[in-house]
Amino acid sequence: MPDHYSSIGEAVGAAMAHNIRLAHGEPTSPEPPLQVRHLPPPSADPYSVPAMIARLTEDATPREVAGILEEINGALVGALPQLSELVAAAADWTRLRLTFDEPHREPVFETWSRLAAAHVLLSDVEENLQAAQDLVTSVPGELRDPRFLDQIPALRTHELLHDVLGHGAVPDDEPSSASDQQRAARSSSPHASAHGTAPSAAAPAGPPTPPPASPPRSR
Repeated sequence: MPDHYSSIGEAVGAAMAHNIRLAHGEPTSPEPPLQVRHLPPPSADPYSVPAMIARLTEDATPREVAGILEEINGALVGALPQLSELVAAAADWTRLRLTFDEPHREPVFETWSRLAAAHVLLSDVEENLQAAQDLVTSVPGELRDPRFLDQIPALRTHELLHDVLGHGAVPDDEPSSASDQQRAARSSSPHASAHGTAPSAAAPAGPPTPPPASPPRSR
């Protein structure tokens, strides 16, 4: 068994399989303790997908959203082109193992067909994202009447992995709440310098700045 697991589900599944083998009296080799591979917090890598999700808040400007879409769909280094190349590599790996000796039963060809279809769909997604990137700058920055929201359903259904796992998923010195992660990710964004300036060290002394009237909006 591997030292790490890419998800909680994979670790739980491995633990269940291990217990089944024990229940049936099957021999088991010495295995390391089950561990889950935690993704780095969004602030650790502004170009990671979790960081881009954290930066794409409701009050993000159209220019910020266009920049995030460009990072997702960027040639060679974007997350989506890399995923497309990964699926293509898996399809090519399957292609080298094709055989048509059994024309009525060819699971390898079925596997290759599904991987090839997934690659085509990912290529379509890249084209749609490119078109959306060109159009998003014309979208107004302000929020509109919420009564229109009932006509279009929300698409996002999953929170960030750190939001689901809680404090144990991030180091103690990293922000743990969703709003803190968003602020940290946006402050480390490559576009952050264009939206704010550092305070002047020679600012004259004066009365303390009053606290904001309301707390920052949480996700």
